[in-house]
Amino acid sequence: MDIRTGQIVRAPSPMESLEKQLSCPICLDMFTKPVVILPCQHNLCRGCASDLYDSKNPYHYSGGIFRCPTCRFEVVLDRHGVYGLQRNLLVENIIDIYKQQLEKGGNTLEPPLKSKETKEPMCEVHKDEKINIYCITCQTPTCSMCKVFGEHKDCEVSTLKVVYEAQKSELKNSIDLLGASNSCLRAMLTQMEENCKAVEENSQTQKQKLGEKFDLLYAILEDRKSQLLEQIAQEQDEKVAVVRSLIQQYNEHLQASIKLMDKASQTIDNSNTAEFLIAAKQLITEAKDTSKNSHLQRPEPGFESMDHFTLFTEDVEAMLAKLDFGVGGDGNQENEEEEEEEEEE
Repeated sequence: MDIRTGQIVRAPSPMESLEKQLSCPICLDMFTKPVVILPCQHNLCRGCASDLYDSKNPYHYSGGIFRCPTCRFEVVLDRHGVYGLQRNLLVENIIDIYKQQLEKGGNTLEPPLKSKETKEPMCEVHKDEKINIYCITCQTPTCSMCKVFGEHKDCEVSTLKVVYEAQKSELKNSIDLLGASNSCLRAMLTQMEENCKAVEENSQTQKQKLGEKFDLLYAILEDRKSQLLEQIAQEQDEKVAVVRSLIQQYNEHLQASIKLMDKASQTIDNSNTAEFLIAAKQLITEAKDTSKNSHLQRPEPGFESMDHFTLFTEDVEAMLAKLDFGVGGDGNQENEEEEEEEEEE
């Protein structure tokens, strides 16, 4: 009973207590596989730990600091982050057993019943005989009766203890070999991960260099384009100036001719014979001179054409289409040496 409230408080069941112990301090739910164990012996869901680590260390390519949410103990992680932490397989197995118990409908954890008497294996041929020897020839356990009267009478046998110790030692050696092999595999995996990272970094460097090379080509093309456009504009201005000058000369000649025509027309209309004769001779001379000078300078045929500025880029386009990566420093050095020899010849 709770003294402050006066209510009866039910004691938590073993399953509830266990569930509380198997809860993640971050998400407050039961641990989700895989479970990682920190050096301070506290457990976390790997997903929760990874989210917390990424939020505190956005740039963790070379590792970072991870603080335990339970005891605030700081852990220095390498570039693998929380994935470099050891998994707590014991907690994962307990969670599996707990979930199996819930699926069966049980609400208590009951220890498995132990057999009061450990039954020793009996011989299948001689039902009353215990298996107490090992047939080395057939590589199988058997009983004494099989050795004396049965199918193993001509076989080489030994005691179970001797064979047990020998095979136990051999199994330990096999486990050690597996451990050494696993260490080699982990080292190889680490090396291959480093190789992948190196490939990505080198690729990024080459991409940057390639972009710089093409930017330089673009700049050269733009500069050359500006020079050629300037040449076209310069010749355009020169030709237009020549034609404008001729147009002005023709306009001046035309205006003078029109004035002369008007003056001659007025003289013809003059009924005074004496005045007409005085002016007519001069007008006839001016009209003949003006007619002769009507054929002024004009642009030559094709003067307006700008076809000589046509740019032929087929060879350059073919060369750019074949643009590829070089063979390396040695190949470039050989090419430079060949060019130097050709220049000397």
